[in-house]
Amino acid sequence: MKLEIEFFSTQPLDQATVVPLTKDHNPAEDRLMIFSDFDLTCSVVDSSAILVEIAIVIAPKSTQNQPKPQISRMSSTELRNTWGLLSRQYTEEYKQCIESIMPSEKVEEFNYETLRKALEQLSDFENRSNSRVIESSVLKGLNVVDIKAGESLILHDGCSSFFQKVVKNESLNANVHILSYCWCVDLIRSAFSS
Repeated sequence: MKLEIEFFSTQPLDQATVVPLTKDHNPAEDRLMIFSDFDLTCSVVDSSAILVEIAIVIAPKSTQNQPKPQISRMSSTELRNTWGLLSRQYTEEYKQCIESIMPSEKVEEFNYETLRKALEQLSDFENRSNSRVIESSVLKGLNVVDIKAGESLILHDGCSSFFQKVVKNESLNANVHILSYCWCVDLIRSAFSS
């Protein structure tokens, strides 16, 4: 394994990539930290869009004349239109954010401070985007029972089994961290529980 790590570590990389291991893993001394994106890496579709679809399904139809519910919700049409606007705005600003933090020249060595600043910019962007979603109220009224419908979320082949093997392998001494801009741990847990 040591030779494999050395081989892959010496290969030229033409795209942004993280090399997962830089030395032999000794479970007695080392803890392996595995980070994975969830949206479109594990899941086949964007999980935030699933949350909105759940909100749309439980939303009153604009043609329905129902007594005023306890929680005032947008109609399904309003939700779909608002989400479309938020989604387009997110996509545009995300591209701009990534372009602004990516180095213009090929990086020859790791620079922690540059990475920290880039992640800080990305975090600021995500916080602004999340605030817009909260202010828009598109997810208003969703509850845990509704969100658990996410267990029907389709994952890419092998994703769930990979993480199950890592978690069950006690001799590996590993922590798994799933990252998502969806910010809904209940949806992610539901998806992995199915």
